[in-house]
Amino acid sequence: MRRLTKKKALTLVRELDAFPKVPESYVESTASGGTVSLIAFTLMAALEFFVYTNTWMRYEYEVDKDFSSKLRINIDITVAMRCQYIGADVLDLAETMVASDGLKYQPVNFELPPQQKLWHMTLLHIQERLKIEHSLQDIIFKTALKGAPPAQSQSDDSATSFNACRIHGHMYVNKVAGNFHITVGKSIPHPRGHAHLAALVSHDSFNFSHRIDHLSFGEAIPGLISPLDGTEKITDEPNYMFQYFITIVPTKLNTYKISADTHQYSVTERERGINHAAGSHGVSGIFMKYDINSLMVKVTEQHMPFWQFLVRLCGIIGGIFTTTGMLHGMVGFLVDVFCCRFQLGIYKILQENHDHSESNCCTTED
Repeated sequence: MRRLTKKKALTLVRELDAFPKVPESYVESTASGGTVSLIAFTLMAALEFFVYTNTWMRYEYEVDKDFSSKLRINIDITVAMRCQYIGADVLDLAETMVASDGLKYQPVNFELPPQQKLWHMTLLHIQERLKIEHSLQDIIFKTALKGAPPAQSQSDDSATSFNACRIHGHMYVNKVAGNFHITVGKSIPHPRGHAHLAALVSHDSFNFSHRIDHLSFGEAIPGLISPLDGTEKITDEPNYMFQYFITIVPTKLNTYKISADTHQYSVTERERGINHAAGSHGVSGIFMKYDINSLMVKVTEQHMPFWQFLVRLCGIIGGIFTTTGMLHGMVGFLVDVFCCRFQLGIYKILQENHDHSESNCCTTED
């Protein structure tokens, strides 16, 4: 009884074999079949390897708990006024004026040289594509391009020949909402707050046309394009106010090329002329009012795990043998049909020639 039970169990297990063995006498290997299998396997393995090496960006959100650190502002702005007429500083929500010692004032010409103009046009084109194709930002995150705008050429002329001022550098501010602004006159300390000494500047010299080559927050990342990079505003009115309302989002970026704590931001713009008689009050200048979001974004570059790649590859190998077998059978069937038709055509031609020769023989005998 035990032997019978054991035999039945072995028979049942044998019937469940998913890989039945075929006698070698029933298997026929051909060079064409091996070629098709080799080509299919190589092609599918290469495609699967490309899928394995491809990466994507994963976005996670959490509350930003860092309140004590300083916020770095990276600035490169050119204003169509001479450097002695304008001043830049930051006033935060706590009415604290931040020292702008890290900013440099460089006399330049507002009109760009050809090389800089080409860079500026390229930057504007990228900004337009980013508005349409948001996934392009993921590519910028991955590549971390190390390109930089070509340095502005310096002239041998004196500073009085330049008609604009390039304000560039960085400064550290408190991690609270604030207002970075560029307006007429240099800032002076005031017991009641904040003021600019503008009495000695002629009203006719006001011109706040400007170009923002770069404006970012946090650690400077090579190649990261911010929303305001490349922005250019031109006005003919001396009393004019440009306002940018910026919402900053803390961002932790972790890719295979770079790991950094930086900030992204979104911006809305507004501009208007100052006319006190018409009820449009304010101060001429460029005002960037920023606020910091309480949520932090973690951007991580990921790719397919190696074990998943092996599982997919094993599944593809099994599919290749099935598919190539079908392809080889179909090709063999088509070849056989073609050969049969070709032989049949030759047979018909030979038969017609034979019948024609026999008819000629009969006619001659008659």
